Amino acid sequence: MTQTDQEALLDAALTHVPFEGMNDIALMAGARDIGMSPALVRVHFPQGGAGLAAAYHRRADRKLRESLAESPPEGRFRDRVAQALWRRLHLVDPELVRAGASTLALPQNAALAARLVWETADVIWTGLGDRADDVNWYSKRVTLSAVISASVLFWLGDDSPDHADTRAFIDRRIDGVMNFETIKARLRSLPGAEALTKAAFGWIRAPRAKPLPGKTH
Repeated sequence: MTQTDQEALLDAALTHVPFEGMNDIALMAGARDIGMSPALVRVHFPQGGAGLAAAYHRRADRKLRESLAESPPEGRFRDRVAQALWRRLHLVDPELVRAGASTLALPQNAALAARLVWETADVIWTGLGDRADDVNWYSKRVTLSAVISASVLFWLGDDSPDHADTRAFIDRRIDGVMNFETIKARLRSLPGAEALTKAAFGWIRAPRAKPLPGKTH
């Protein structure tokens, strides 16, 4: 298996998703388009439609990582987070995201769906220079994952010009996340809070090459 073949199949299958859904039918149709043996479809996408949705999602994450490296957002940190999430939405097609969400919403794909949102949150925090390696590494990604999920759902139903309502929604949600981080910082400044935090969570560190929940392919 080569990445080039997988990418070719991904591109071909995505053209059928609006008509067939994010599933094996789209994958098989894509394989026919590029003259690929049907037997190789499961080699490239062993999880079928869920794998197709994951590949599309991760492609956008890669593009976002490159975008943040090449052109870092400016302004207050909360504005930079909001801009990063706004960029991420512009890297995907709503119709394909909607199809992918339907597939990933199936119970057997729950762990993969959670992992994908977590991966996007990690791309954003890491791309913006986050260096946390303790419990904050997790809390930042958990809170941003919730913002990402809510923002995508809002975006999919938003018919305002240029999705202006979505951008306002993102700004409000990011403000909430940053207020939460501010409250945490204030709590840590209370007498005895630092020692209590270390005693309770001092053992928590950011993972080092440790698999996250859900299959990776």
